[in-house]
Amino acid sequence: MATRLPAHPFTNPDPTQPVSKWYITTIGIAQFGIFLAILSPVMVSMQLKAQDLNPADPASVIAVVLPIGSIGAILGNPLFGALSDRTRTRWGRRRPWLLGGIVGLLVGLAAVAYSTNVLMLTLAWLFCQLASNAAFAALMASFADNVPPLQRGQASSVLGLAQNVSILAGTYAAALLVANLPLLFILPGVVGVAFVIVYVLATPDRMPEAAPERFSVLTIIRTFWANPLQHPDFGLAWWSRFLIVLATFLFTTFRLFYMQDHLGLTTERAVSAVATGVLLYTIALLVATASSGWLSDRLRRRKVFVGGSTLLFGIGLVVLVYADDVLVFYVAEIIMGLAYGIYVAVDNALVVDVLPDPDRPGKDLGVMNIANSLPQSFAPALGAFLLGVGGGDNYPVLLWGAGIVALVGAAVVIPIRGVR
Repeated sequence: MATRLPAHPFTNPDPTQPVSKWYITTIGIAQFGIFLAILSPVMVSMQLKAQDLNPADPASVIAVVLPIGSIGAILGNPLFGALSDRTRTRWGRRRPWLLGGIVGLLVGLAAVAYSTNVLMLTLAWLFCQLASNAAFAALMASFADNVPPLQRGQASSVLGLAQNVSILAGTYAAALLVANLPLLFILPGVVGVAFVIVYVLATPDRMPEAAPERFSVLTIIRTFWANPLQHPDFGLAWWSRFLIVLATFLFTTFRLFYMQDHLGLTTERAVSAVATGVLLYTIALLVATASSGWLSDRLRRRKVFVGGSTLLFGIGLVVLVYADDVLVFYVAEIIMGLAYGIYVAVDNALVVDVLPDPDRPGKDLGVMNIANSLPQSFAPALGAFLLGVGGGDNYPVLLWGAGIVALVGAAVVIPIRGVR
């Protein structure tokens, strides 16, 4: 386990009391709402918006908008996580950031929906990322505040399940609302607001008794850093997550284009096939997630689940290289669904187990969540480069590259010593 640092006067100790099934349900609902709002554009609707703004070269729009937007996530997650650690209000310290973030995200999505040029779209998406990460950082800090170690695998399973069901819901919303682009962006945001409110009203927001220390420039700088030499397990967990997220976004960023260009489907057929693929992916994920988190808690093992699932995910990406029809695409989606179901069921638990300072979960989980956000800035540009190898639309190179990245991500887990 991670070495415990001396407690800070403005933080709570690790939770020891079990949380209820109702708590785990509501945190899953909140996770679903946040990710439905922010991931639906990434998976499908942003690609449709790019085609609307630049029909001749939509990939160039994606390559600009998503990387710049991810800067908001890179900066926002650790900063808002640290600020939520220090917040003191009559409503708690996590709730203001949860509510403010999700409402801000809804406003940003409306701006994205009605953007008329690439600059406006980019700025609106940057705001969306800042807002969503304010909410998400507070949610994950609340997870660390309330869930004791022996329930983290189970709760992590619910979080992972909620995230991926949100992708399924967003994909089917795209299939149903493909002709109404503004509603396709705004409706997930409305659902996100409603679901976060459920969590805020139904769950505790533990408030430390003492006031926080003064917030200085040095504090801000430290917000974005956890020394990997002092905390090597945390550093390795960071790199593992970075690599699996990068591998994921190398494909999903261009998935709709893959269906159109590589498999030769029309836009409507491609959106429908993606929706079916995500359905199969999610069913496989459900099967894997249902048992993996519970089994990880029972066996008190994390690494074998995280490393093995990342390896399997890379295999699924390589299967896509040889897909010549939609059926093989569906098989690959099932493989990747099983793999990612195992991964998300356990990874959050592993990360919380190796936090450098368990008394400041918002700050350190914010640093970890840079590994969720930073790959989004690399994936579009790196993916566009790989696609361009040999003259363009080189999906085998893109997919092999993503598969290799995933395999390296699996290997990085092996040296972690603080968990089994």
